Amino acid sequence: MKKTNNIILESAITLLLFFIVLFSVYIFTAGHYYPGGGFIGGLMTAGAIVLLLITYDIKTVQQILPVNYRIITAIGLLFAIGTSAGALFFDVPFLTHVFTHVDLPVLGDISLHTATLFDLGVYFVVVGVTMTIILTIGEDE
Repeated sequence: MKKTNNIILESAITLLLFFIVLFSVYIFTAGHYYPGGGFIGGLMTAGAIVLLLITYDIKTVQQILPVNYRIITAIGLLFAIGTSAGALFFDVPFLTHVFTHVDLPVLGDISLHTATLFDLGVYFVVVGVTMTIILTIGEDE
């Protein structure tokens, strides 16, 4: 079945996709101090990819984003498990995170947290699992 050409939807998605992914990155980075984080940021990114799937077909989206979402899930699990189990090597409790402050010339005082790496792992797992489920359902012809 051939999809109809919807120029309004295709034009709108190019602008909307940028803002959704940008807001997803904001939610991800603000998640350490405010509501948000890897889970909701990953869901928003997966939602943006689903909008692409609604606008175009699966084959076109796979050409635009040639990503194996199972590998993204595995990388996310490695990040999440690695940062949470890494504390055991330093004889501190599981999921103990560390942070430090760095003074950068333009940005000023920045705090770096290992919890951000854990959230990045959660982000990758959520995007990978969500898109694997959606593509598995969508490929049924």
